[in-house]
Amino acid sequence: MDIVTAIKARRAVKQFDPSHRLTESEVDTLLSLAMLSPTAFNIQHWRFVLVQDPQLRDAIRAASWMQPQITDASLLIVMCADLKAWEKQPERYWRNAPADVREGILAAIDAYYRGRETVQRDEAMRSCGIAAQALGYDSCPMDLADFGEVGRLIGLPEDHVIGLFVAIGRGVREPRPRAGALTRDEVVRKDRF
Repeated sequence: MDIVTAIKARRAVKQFDPSHRLTESEVDTLLSLAMLSPTAFNIQHWRFVLVQDPQLRDAIRAASWMQPQITDASLLIVMCADLKAWEKQPERYWRNAPADVREGILAAIDAYYRGRETVQRDEAMRSCGIAAQALGYDSCPMDLADFGEVGRLIGLPEDHVIGLFVAIGRGVREPRPRAGALTRDEVVRKDRF
């Protein structure tokens, strides 16, 4: 499928075939593609928690308004981000760059993120969203959850955040028609609001 067709056909799937399982090869391919997603300064702060334990998925479902896609989808990924990835050996993100480029970028990373917690969080959320789009298949991006409880359930480190969930599998019905897209005039501005 070409990219334009894929974008036009893209919908959040709500009902999954609970008997369908992705192969390890399919999961590896999905993760490999997601890991190609761009991040600011190449800091790659996304972390993908593959939730495979059925009891854990039941507990996450209970903390997420009992949404059935959490347990029915073939794969549930909790998209997390390391808020402090920018200061955890950032030279590894630029290890293949020439030394002068690497040193300049490392200085820019520190200047941009140090002491700016809102920027750190905002960038983490953007990166999770971009990576989630790379996952493809029949999928459903999700955020209706008690993320504090889900973080406790998955052992989320203190310096990480949950961006969203992505449920992936085989849909069992066509998505409903689009409910009502805003007009271009409502969402597009030129130069200023």
